[in-house]
Amino acid sequence: MTRRPTHRHVPTLTEVVQPAAPAAPEAAAAPAPAISQEEVVRQVMQRVDAMLERRLREAIAAAVVEQAQALAPLLRGEIESSVRQAVAQALEPDTGRAPPGR
Repeated sequence: MTRRPTHRHVPTLTEVVQPAAPAAPEAAAAPAPAISQEEVVRQVMQRVDAMLERRLREAIAAAVVEQAQALAPLLRGEIESSVRQAVAQALEPDTGRAPPGR
């Protein structure tokens, strides 16, 4: 068998690469650090507090909008009544002014 000359642009293997040694089993299976019950409770309560605050804000905002929508017609009626009364008093003949159209 004769060797054929390789083309000068074809890469050739110049060194042997050995596979990496596997990692030690102890390093891969290192136990997680122990977390105390108090730490878990603290973390859960932080999440609960944040969620509670957000939901409370949403509930209060919805209640305020609902109450404002319910009060608006009542307030408008009271304001209209007060304005009518003030206009009627301003146009009474006792004040020396004649009502319009007379």
